[in-house]
Amino acid sequence: MRLVIGSDHGGFEAKEKIKKFLQGLGHEVTDFGCYAAESADYPDPALLVSEAVVRKEFDRGILLDGFGGGVCFAANKVPGARAVCAYDPNAARFAAAHEDCNVLCLGGKTMGELSIQEILKVWLNTPFEGGRHSKRLEKVAAIEKRYCQGRP
Repeated sequence: MRLVIGSDHGGFEAKEKIKKFLQGLGHEVTDFGCYAAESADYPDPALLVSEAVVRKEFDRGILLDGFGGGVCFAANKVPGARAVCAYDPNAARFAAAHEDCNVLCLGGKTMGELSIQEILKVWLNTPFEGGRHSKRLEKVAAIEKRYCQGRP
């Protein structure tokens, strides 16, 4: 799978470990920053990663900050991004199966390395169920269209 990953300073250390883990599983991983532990603003990687996923340059995106919340709400400002915070494997399963999540948000300071690895494995291996969930996502897209008119 072609994955893109990004973080602010709060997720930097975890991002570096995740990249190696994902590459070890055979995924192609592109890093959109940040590239050091110095202070970095979470909206910047959230925008870059979400836009690239929505343009279908990558299959899915992963974002990290201290707890996952900031990158999540920033990513969801990009029309077509379906970013979800997942704090355990069950949440990751629902994010993939029910929300067709294309950007997973994680907490680099609130989650352990092994927990993140398990969450990622579940999310990457769970297919979207479609059916009644597709209808719900169409409603979300209609909301997005209504409130994003005239925006790029």
